[in-house]
Amino acid sequence: MIFSITGVNHKSAPVEVRERLAFDESSLAAALLDLKRRPGFCEGMILSTCNRVEVALTCEDSASALAVDEFLADTRQVARDFVTPHLYRFEDGEAIRHLFRVAASLDSMVVGEPQILGQLKSAYAVAKEHGAVGGFLDTLLTRAFNVAKRVRSETEIGANAVSVSYAAVELARDIFGTLSDKKVLIVGAGKMSELAARHLRRSGATHIFVTNRTHERAAEMAQVFDGKIIDYTKFLGFLPEVDIVITSSGAPHYILTRDEMKKVIDARRNRPMFLIDIAVPRNIEPSVNKLDNVFLYDIDDLQKVVDTNLEGRMQSAEEAEAIIGEEVERMVARLKTREVVPTIVSLQEQLEKLRVAELTRMRGKFGSLTPEQEEALIALTKGIINKIAHGPISELRRQANQPDGQLVVVAIRKVFRLGD
Repeated sequence: MIFSITGVNHKSAPVEVRERLAFDESSLAAALLDLKRRPGFCEGMILSTCNRVEVALTCEDSASALAVDEFLADTRQVARDFVTPHLYRFEDGEAIRHLFRVAASLDSMVVGEPQILGQLKSAYAVAKEHGAVGGFLDTLLTRAFNVAKRVRSETEIGANAVSVSYAAVELARDIFGTLSDKKVLIVGAGKMSELAARHLRRSGATHIFVTNRTHERAAEMAQVFDGKIIDYTKFLGFLPEVDIVITSSGAPHYILTRDEMKKVIDARRNRPMFLIDIAVPRNIEPSVNKLDNVFLYDIDDLQKVVDTNLEGRMQSAEEAEAIIGEEVERMVARLKTREVVPTIVSLQEQLEKLRVAELTRMRGKFGSLTPEQEEALIALTKGIINKIAHGPISELRRQANQPDGQLVVVAIRKVFRLGD
């Protein structure tokens, strides 16, 4: 049996290729049924995200596994030469390593991002629902989920923010602790401020206000966050009530100066304020940051935080790679041990047949036996058989992980005449 993973990702294929090969929810079921009908198919799963499309397969031979480009071309209705140049393929141990790295987010565009594990679990659930996943892939994917969990618990790979908008939220948490009782004002309708507000909402902030020169855009933003609209001409007067301000206005000048901010912080009786200026050019006069209890970060400050955190993630990634290596070795050893199980079972069955046959042949010579004698005779013959089998079985298990272990398997099958 061959285990392989074949596909494209953000490193091997441009977005125009990935989007042509992607499977949405409505097409995934039909694709899995098509995959199951392919020659040599044993088990399979399709993982499709914005950054990767991968087909994991167990097949009877390499030829079946190599036909993934044909499957992708057929199901996505593209030419094979459109697909093939961008494909990568891993087999057996390297495929297991790749699967574990994907699950642990070591192969993601943003190392350590948590979404990929959920996407992998969803792909597994769909494949299982349609009968495409059985014993081997079930075992392997379950282990991949556990490996990802181990990487997150034993390293800091997912601990630090690696996007500007999320870095802003992490800084807000550092300043305020909990965000559940904090008021947030979004000034302007830029994409970055919207992302920051989304992160704030997920982190517990519930009191969100929106202001914008264009009332319609303010209304759109307020609806997204279930927030309230503040008239743009009156937002300065509202600032003393606000704990966190996010600005991304397209104004060509400062919309909040140091003098204005001094009045705001005095009105707040020096309760701290956190200002996030993601606009270019900047919306807030930089000297505002010199005021006591005012914490101002612009986009460059946040990018420095992100860069520092990325360095930290890269260090954690090295630790994670060591964990992956250890887990791959353990999994490969476990699978190799499983490969000798049929031989062990065949050996035990063969010896049991010989025991029963010889006992039946000789039973007439023993005369009448009491139940106790019959039980003792059976125990005696089983004991002899177990002692004979112990050596070969132990050697089979020991040799399973050795480079030349298959030679021992072949030899034992010949010695005990375990025909295939």
